[in-house]
Amino acid sequence: MNPEEIREGKTTAITAYILIVGVLIAMSMNGETKNRFAAFHIRQAAGLSLLFISVGMIASPFGNWLISAPLYFANMILWIYGVSTAVRGEMQPVPLVGSFFQKFLKSI
Repeated sequence: MNPEEIREGKTTAITAYILIVGVLIAMSMNGETKNRFAAFHIRQAAGLSLLFISVGMIASPFGNWLISAPLYFANMILWIYGVSTAVRGEMQPVPLVGSFFQKFLKSI
């Protein structure tokens, strides 16, 4: 991928990491000019948003912060990793689940 394509898609990629609203905004920003860098990060951010919602659904019945806090903390670390790779202009999937997000959300 050339540096020009990364530069053009960086704003869209970073926008995608603003939870689910950012994913929707980034998808509309990337609608006309399909940028591969932006699409990669949109898939990563969408996967992280779905993971966050899933963690909430799994952890909420327990009602115990000793169970939910580590799950939310792990999700936050993955989110920080995704944002930092977008800011640096890299296409690194988030650890553990990033490759799955790319395969599962390939239609985005």
